[in-house]
Amino acid sequence: MARNRGQDEDYVAPLRRLLIGVLVLCLLAVFLVWRIDSPRVERFRAQVVDKVLPGFDWAMAPVTASVNILRDFQSYHRIHEQNRELRRELQQMKAWKEAALQLEQENARLLDLNNVRLDPRLTYITGVVMADSGSPFRQSVLLNVGARDGIVDGWAAMDGIGLVGRMSGVGDSTSRVLLLTDTSSRVPVTIQPSDQRAILAGDNSSVPPIEFLEDPDLVRPGDRVVSSGDGGVFPAGLLIGQVAQDPGGRLRVRLAADFERLEYLRVLRHLGSERIEDPGALVGPRFMPLDAEAEALDAPDTAAAAEDAGNG
Repeated sequence: MARNRGQDEDYVAPLRRLLIGVLVLCLLAVFLVWRIDSPRVERFRAQVVDKVLPGFDWAMAPVTASVNILRDFQSYHRIHEQNRELRRELQQMKAWKEAALQLEQENARLLDLNNVRLDPRLTYITGVVMADSGSPFRQSVLLNVGARDGIVDGWAAMDGIGLVGRMSGVGDSTSRVLLLTDTSSRVPVTIQPSDQRAILAGDNSSVPPIEFLEDPDLVRPGDRVVSSGDGGVFPAGLLIGQVAQDPGGRLRVRLAADFERLEYLRVLRHLGSERIEDPGALVGPRFMPLDAEAEALDAPDTAAAAEDAGNG
């Protein structure tokens, strides 16, 4: 019995070494065949793949099913996260909608109480942005409206939410809008609620700085920035953005208009503010002629001289 076991071990060990050697030679041959760059070898590889691969479909089925299940689980997890995010945003939108409705009703009541009359001349023309001709040194866009549509140089352009820039160059059918971010743009602004006057100066960045501010201590990040109307270029009260502070402590404006997606712009027809030349019925000091004013000034001296003469 022990002899048979010893004989088996004597045969098994060489056979095992032989099989391992054959397997290594086969793997080396496969590696060499797969690495040889020759048309004949390429055809041989294609034939081997065509013969062998279809027979392994049954072996790859569990792997393919496992991969599909994993992908479906990942997709379900992403959909679940997106659903939670959408629900949270929906709640925020409902709150904002309620706040907007309350503000709209309050604004309507205040306008009705104050009998406010809006300027009927402040209408607008909508144009399509044809091209963005911006560069590192100039920030502007082209519109498909021009002089034939009544466009005038200097009019304000908005994207429906905030001020974008002013008309700078008008052709017959096209016009150019100089953006607020351009280095040559200077816009007088008012910062609310402190009513501080300043200048919004473009510097080719998306967050232009505020210059010539009267009292910086009264301005806080988040304050509303609107056009002041000084100079008569822009109408007063156009929304520009909110105050922000950069890491260096300088006050800048986060613009309300989306300068990355300018598709349609509204060009405001601003004919300028009407100037009052005649005071009309305003209450003011009464002006006397020069002769009457001189007589009025001399009257106290004459009365004092007469009184002295009577006393003497």
